[in-house]
Amino acid sequence: MESFADRLRQEIDYLGLTRKELASKANIKQRALDMYLGTQASMPPADVAVRLARALNVTVEYLVTGEIKDQQTQIRPFRKLEEDFAALPDDIAKSVEAMVHTIASHK
Repeated sequence: MESFADRLRQEIDYLGLTRKELASKANIKQRALDMYLGTQASMPPADVAVRLARALNVTVEYLVTGEIKDQQTQIRPFRKLEEDFAALPDDIAKSVEAMVHTIASHK
């Protein structure tokens, strides 16, 4: 089961941010962010969770519970597919992309 820290790490990685960048965007100290990401994985106060969520463009509910309810974060489940696609060799990726476009055009 994923924790707040796991989801926080995933979002940082997904956006390609450093911990320092996220701390700055969320207006928190990097040491505090490290506490939320560390082995103890402490839960931040509500105001900090809100700032982190805003900086990551997700909901607080998603960070805390993993539940996705708004349209904006519904794209998140496709992250693994995006990562897998990026790992494909170029020739195969182009074939898969063409296939997806063909399927999508036959709505």
